[in-house]
Amino acid sequence: MRFYLTTYKQHWVRAVRIPLFLKAQHFVQTKTLHPALSPYAIDSGGFTELQKHGRWTRAPKQYVEDLRRIWECVAPYDWAAGQDWMCEVLIIHGGQAGPLHFAGTGLSVAEHQRRTVENFLELRSLAPDLRIIPTLQGNTIPEYEHCRELYEKAGVDLRTERVVRLGSVCRRQSTIEGAGIVTAMAAHGLKLHGFGFKTLGLARVGHLLASADSLAWSYHARKRPPLPGHTHKNCANCLDYAVRWRDRVLNDLPAWHQPDLAA
Repeated sequence: MRFYLTTYKQHWVRAVRIPLFLKAQHFVQTKTLHPALSPYAIDSGGFTELQKHGRWTRAPKQYVEDLRRIWECVAPYDWAAGQDWMCEVLIIHGGQAGPLHFAGTGLSVAEHQRRTVENFLELRSLAPDLRIIPTLQGNTIPEYEHCRELYEKAGVDLRTERVVRLGSVCRRQSTIEGAGIVTAMAAHGLKLHGFGFKTLGLARVGHLLASADSLAWSYHARKRPPLPGHTHKNCANCLDYAVRWRDRVLNDLPAWHQPDLAA
């Protein structure tokens, strides 16, 4: 398993040599891009787009242009997520969750799945060289199976893909339900990426994943005092804290599926 440290700080790609996971927008908003030292993967920012607007505001052609600039100016990335449509209840129906207001799409799970597959096909057609990966969406195992079948009917053999992103599980990844979804999809021989996986989820099903990412370190740091010698209020945006958290999490995984810290 390759474990990506999720961060909002795009300049970290030239500061460390560990795998990083970053939103495309954080590169787009930067005028000057610098070559990367670290391997990295790209998040399309779908959660934020649908949470705020209930739709995608960037056209596929614009997203491809953004990805190509990143690829050429920073470094070839491991892969980039498509503009998928999450299937969480709040994304579909809208509402309030803590400080976040969800606009709601008003669409069905089946329509979100159809649009997710359709977008992948369009992006792959526009830029087959940019390592854009497919995403499976759903809420229940039968729904994820349905999404997998949609790809199959469209002529996409998910077993041959570099990695298949498993969406709509980040809030369930440490549950028995989440573990069941991962197990069911892994049984098809798919190289899965666990989106937003935290410690408990990794311990439970990390051995079934090709890769995973997590921003949990930032929340963890926000609730604690800064590291000794650090002058900021907390270490929620601190590279030193993030790397230490990552090493600790990976070292604490069961030895039978513990990844290489440098992988």
